[in-house]
Amino acid sequence: MDREPGRERGRQTWTLECAPAGGTLPQRAAACRRLADTKNPFAPIPKDLQCAQIYGGPAEALVTGTYRGAKVWALLSRRDGCQIARWARIAFLTPGYRSFGPS
Repeated sequence: MDREPGRERGRQTWTLECAPAGGTLPQRAAACRRLADTKNPFAPIPKDLQCAQIYGGPAEALVTGTYRGAKVWALLSRRDGCQIARWARIAFLTPGYRSFGPS
């Protein structure tokens, strides 16, 4: 997972492995449990979904790897209400930066 919250904080990168929990992400075991409990955590926003035009800031996070045997490439942003909600579902993968701003 790469997180680029904007120029003020710079780019950060973490890794996560589950079964057994490992990597550089803080609280790996808890993250693995939450990830296992989240339905379709990396699903894209449906193209025909109408989203509130709420801008949450310039932060982006890129999640890449493999999840349950499927390749993952998910770009998280805060450019509208749907993207903010998507990030909020898996904000535990971007420590120190929730979907609505720094923690």
